[in-house]
Amino acid sequence: MASVVSSAIPRGQVDLVDFVDWSGVECLNQTTSHPLANALKQGYRDDDGLHLESDADQQLLIYVPFAQVIKLHSAVITGPEEEGPNTVKLFANKEHMGFSNVNDYPPSDSLNISLDNLKGMPVTLKYVKFQNVRSLTIFIEDNQADGDVTKVQKIALFGTTVDTTNMKDLKKIEEH
Repeated sequence: MASVVSSAIPRGQVDLVDFVDWSGVECLNQTTSHPLANALKQGYRDDDGLHLESDADQQLLIYVPFAQVIKLHSAVITGPEEEGPNTVKLFANKEHMGFSNVNDYPPSDSLNISLDNLKGMPVTLKYVKFQNVRSLTIFIEDNQADGDVTKVQKIALFGTTVDTTNMKDLKKIEEH
């Protein structure tokens, strides 16, 4: 499976996991025994025994801030055939979204996850909508079987970084 995924990611696109600002990552409606880290963090997300699981119903709302500006090209979202995500809406640079206001904004892209996608085939995004991304909100609206629980085994985001100047790294020059 890994060879299928790696060959489907265009050259020049990298796994953006190293650019995630982990201190700001949030997930609404996750179970405490199956948190977001299981699907998003490197090492955890490749373990078939670990997954992210919804709690009260099938919906999940995930907020992923980045440590620097990125361009998002594609996503790999895997899960079980029945409980895996079906409708996934992506919002670029929308902060503080909740289940009460997620439908108030048009998504940057809306994905229908196929069975091939659930097995690891990447979904190419509307690249023009994801050019200067500081954060990504992922709304998993429902699952394949329309059941009460959604399970996500892996979320991998692919793209490139945008060369910017980190203002915190600049040092003030004092004149004498």
